[in-house]
Amino acid sequence: MDPSYLTLAGPADAEIEVKRSRFLCTLRRVEDEAGARAVVESLRKRHWDARHHCSAFVIGPPPVPVERSSDDGEPAGTAGAPMLEVLRGHRGEGVSDVVAVVTRWFGGTLLGAGGLVRAYGDAVRAGLQLAGTVRREVVREHELVLSHADAGRVESELRARGVAVLGSEYAARVTLHLGVPPAEESSLAAAVAELTAGVSATTVVGERWVDRPG
Repeated sequence: MDPSYLTLAGPADAEIEVKRSRFLCTLRRVEDEAGARAVVESLRKRHWDARHHCSAFVIGPPPVPVERSSDDGEPAGTAGAPMLEVLRGHRGEGVSDVVAVVTRWFGGTLLGAGGLVRAYGDAVRAGLQLAGTVRREVVREHELVLSHADAGRVESELRARGVAVLGSEYAARVTLHLGVPPAEESSLAAAVAELTAGVSATTVVGERWVDRPG
């Protein structure tokens, strides 16, 4: 399994107009196919006056994510497929855990197959530009137990060095939950040794997916 992939930094809504037809792209992060279909249905109810609610979604890590698309009454291959291709090709590697819905209000002028392909693809591109991306990756979760006197300084230094601080617990001592890719564990060990003068070390407690700037 690829240890990382791109996903949306946040939700986005982008609208373009082509020959008086309006194309509203709604992008949302989703965890599964049921969540993606729920987004489509909610938009269908909200924008009940629109003629089409075309969709595409990609869910799960590479190399075999779940992919689906729907033309929702547009000529076959002119809406869902080009939307899916934009998701697959974004930033050269694609985005996942995302559903794109393009709601179309017909403007009275037929666009033809080529015009529809461009319009639906351009609407998704506009949405992705607004949403931005983060990198979702598997990290090894470590616990680091520190005194209250040292915890703030060590946490600040680790953040400055790019270590993901996943959480903290305060009791008699402070427990920091840290996340690093497996390839960076030796660097984490060296940093902790340096910052605590060799007094403390981390303990591996599991793995999890996290978002990091991407």
